[in-house]
Amino acid sequence: MCLIRAFEERAEIAFDDGFVNGSIHQYIGQEAVGTGVCSNLRRSDYILSNHRGHGHSIAKGADPKAMMKELMGRVGGTSGAKGGSMHIADFSVGMLGANGVLADGLTMGVGAAQAISLKGEDSIVAVFVGDGTTNRGPFYEALNWAMVYELPILFVCENNTYASSTLTSSVTAGDGPVARAKAFGMPAFDVDGNDVVAVDALAADLVGRVRGGEGPHFLHARTYRVKGHISRDKLLYRRDGETEENWQNEPLGHCAAWLAENGMDESELRAAHADAYAKIDAAVAAAKDAPFPDAALAYEDVQDFGPPEPWVTTGDPS
Repeated sequence: MCLIRAFEERAEIAFDDGFVNGSIHQYIGQEAVGTGVCSNLRRSDYILSNHRGHGHSIAKGADPKAMMKELMGRVGGTSGAKGGSMHIADFSVGMLGANGVLADGLTMGVGAAQAISLKGEDSIVAVFVGDGTTNRGPFYEALNWAMVYELPILFVCENNTYASSTLTSSVTAGDGPVARAKAFGMPAFDVDGNDVVAVDALAADLVGRVRGGEGPHFLHARTYRVKGHISRDKLLYRRDGETEENWQNEPLGHCAAWLAENGMDESELRAAHADAYAKIDAAVAAAKDAPFPDAALAYEDVQDFGPPEPWVTTGDPS
C-alpha cells in the first residue's frame, strides 16, 4: 500500500511538471482493495483493471520503474510507451491490462476465464470495476456469461462513492451492486474496503472458493476516492469538508493504527514508508533518464492483414 501511495503521489508531480501526457487517475484512498485481493493471487492468476489501474498493477507485481517509464512515454515502458497511464499491462505477472472503456475489463476477464476453463488450467481471474460501471450493459452480460458457464472469476467492485464527478447513489436504482450480483445467482459479499485486514480475509476465502471450482463470486468493497477523478480535479462537486472527513479513514492510516495496536514499532512504519518512496523516486529518475522510442516503432504492434483484395480498389468483386 505504501508503494502504491508513493507511486500515485510522484506520478501526480511528474504530470504537473510536464513529464506525463494525457491524464492521471489516482488510486489514493483505495489501496487496501487491490492489495488485499492481489495478496491472495498467484503469479499465474490474471487480473484486469480500468482507467484507475496503477494500484492493481503494482499489487499484482508489475515493476513500478517500467510503469513510470510507460507514463512518461519512454523506452522500457510496460506497453512499449504506447499505452500511457490508462493502458498498463504486464503479462509476465498476469496483469492483462487496464483500459479507459468502462466495463471492458469485465468482458475481457470473462474471456480469459473461459479460456482457463476450456484449457483445464488451475488459474483464476480477478476483475476490478468501479461502482459506476455497474450501471453499464457489459456488467450484466459479463456476470450472466460467467454464471452460465461457471467460470473461475472473482468480480471485485471498488465502490469509491463517485462515478467520475457524479455521486453514484444518485443515478443507481435498487439496492446496489451486491443485490445486482445476487440477481444472477452469484454469491456476493460486502466488506470495508479501507480495512486491508478485512479485505485480505474475505479475498482469501473467495479466491479459495473460485479456485476450488465453485464458480464466480462477487466482492463489494466500500471505499472512497479521496483524490479527484483525475489529478487536476478541483472536487467542486463535493460538499464542504467531505474529503477531509474521509482522509481520517484512509487505508494506510487505518492499517498503521492496526499494526501499532498489534505490536509494530513506529520506526518500522516510518521505514516502510521511506523504503517505498525511495523506490518510486528511483523509478521517476530512471524514467526521466530513459530515451523516447524511435518514431519507426509506431509502425510495430499494428494489426495488418496485408494489402486489400483487388476488388476493394477496383469495385469489381468478380
